[in-house]
Amino acid sequence: MRHRKAGRKLGRNPAQRKALFRQMAISMILHERITTTDAKAKAIRPIVEKLVTIGREDTPANRKLVMSRLDHPLAVVKLFEIISPRFAETPGGYTRINKLEPRRGDAAEMALIEFVN
Repeated sequence: MRHRKAGRKLGRNPAQRKALFRQMAISMILHERITTTDAKAKAIRPIVEKLVTIGREDTPANRKLVMSRLDHPLAVVKLFEIISPRFAETPGGYTRINKLEPRRGDAAEMALIEFVN
């Protein structure tokens, strides 16, 4: 039984899942919206929102922390200089998930995840 087991496995081992979430977070920050499956959108949402919350306070320690999680210099710069200042006064809820039509090939539920502002 899966009682009290948090998180989604998404059919991957832990290393692949970590890499998937890292790359999706980078794409989300660079493009400000991505189209993915509904389950992946729901899994990436708290990760991206926590990164934006960390980015609201621009300190060297916070930049190092975000860089350790993303390992992508352009995404870190964009997060701290463009995205996080937009949400300086917002106490959370930086992203929105919109449901889309099922994917044509396998009828997977698709979703668009984007920043609110």
